[in-house]
Amino acid sequence: MIPLMDRFARYAWLTLAYNVAVVLWGAIVRATGSGAGCGSHWPLCNGVVVPQSPRIETIIEFSHRLTSGIALLLVVGLLVWAFRARPRGHASRKAAGWSMLFMVGEAAVGAALVLFRLVADNPSMARALFMATHLINTFLLLGALTLTAHFASGGTPFRWRRQGWAGVSVTLGLLGLLLAGVSGATAALGDTLFPSQSLAEALRQDLSPTAHLLIRLRIFHPMIAIVAGMFAAFLAMQWLPRVEIRRLAGWTLAFVLAQIGAGVANVLLLAPVWLQVVHLLLADLLWIAFVRLGASALAVLDGEAPAGAAAVPARVSG
Repeated sequence: MIPLMDRFARYAWLTLAYNVAVVLWGAIVRATGSGAGCGSHWPLCNGVVVPQSPRIETIIEFSHRLTSGIALLLVVGLLVWAFRARPRGHASRKAAGWSMLFMVGEAAVGAALVLFRLVADNPSMARALFMATHLINTFLLLGALTLTAHFASGGTPFRWRRQGWAGVSVTLGLLGLLLAGVSGATAALGDTLFPSQSLAEALRQDLSPTAHLLIRLRIFHPMIAIVAGMFAAFLAMQWLPRVEIRRLAGWTLAFVLAQIGAGVANVLLLAPVWLQVVHLLLADLLWIAFVRLGASALAVLDGEAPAGAAAVPARVSG
C-alpha cells in the first residue's frame, strides 16, 4: 500500500502551491503594467540573459519569468517522479502527464503575449482573447496538479462517463467556475487599463454604450461569478452529509462565501492591486477545492443507483 503522504505526495502538493504563487505574481505583473518590462523579447529580457540596470517594471517581469522557469522544472520533476514512484496505470501518472502538457501551454501563451506585444497598456480585443486563453490554461494546469497531488495522497480514481446527474453536475460546476474565471480576467484587465476614480464613475463607464468593450464587459463578471459560485455551493451542500467528502464540501462552501465577499470589496474599493491578488487567490483555492470535491464525489457516487431507484450497497474492497 502507498503511504497517504509519502515524499512524492508532499512534493506534488508543494508543486501545486508554488504554481499558485507564480499565478499570483503574474497577476501583479498585469496589474502593475509590467508585462513589457523585458520589451518584446522572449526568452531573453531586453535582448540579454540578465538585464543590466533594470527599471522596476523589468525587475517585476524578469522575476516572473524566473519563477515561471522554476515552476516548469518542478513539473518536469513531478512527471519523472510520478513514473518512478507510482506503478503502471496509477492515476497520478496520467494527471502528471496532463500537468506537463498544460505547463508547456502556459509557457507558450505567456511567450505569445510578449512577442505579440499584448501587454502593458495594449487595450486590443486580441489581448483580451489571449488573457482568456491564458486563464483557461492556468486553471486546467492547477486542476491537473491538484489531481496529481490528490491521487498521490491516496485519492480514489474516478470515472466521468455513465455517472448520471453526478457527472453532469460536476461538469457544469467546473465549466461555471472556468467561465467565472475568464470573465474575471477580462474584468481585471479592464480595471487595469481603464481605472476609475469613484464607484459612480465606474458604474457610468460600465453602462455607457460608447465605453470601450473591455469596460462594458466588466458588468457581466459579478453575475456570472455569483451564479457559478451558488451552483458550486449548492452541490457542496448536497454532498455535505456524506462523511467521505464532508471536509472538501465545507472548504468549497467557505471559499464561495469568501470569494463573493472579496468580489464585493473589489467593486467598492475600485480594484486595488492587493485586493485583485487576494481575489485571484480565492478563485484559485475555490477551483482547487471544487476539483478535489468533484473527483471525490464521483469516486464515492460511482455505481450508486440514480435518484428514485433502489439503493445499491457500497462496494467494499477486500
